[in-house]
Amino acid sequence: MSIEARIRELGNRHRSLDEAIQREMTHPSSDTLRVRELKQRKLRLKEEISSLEARP
Repeated sequence: MSIEARIRELGNRHRSLDEAIQREMTHPSSDTLRVRELKQRKLRLKEEISSLEARP
């Protein structure tokens, strides 16, 4: 898999996590632990994307 394809895949997963976070937060009884876990996963994806984009 090329780096560009991997970045696109990670970007799609990042957007999906963002949508999941938004859905979870709209619920009146949202699970703060789940939201925190989703945000951490989203951050790890963002870091991986940045790392791949920084490659020469």
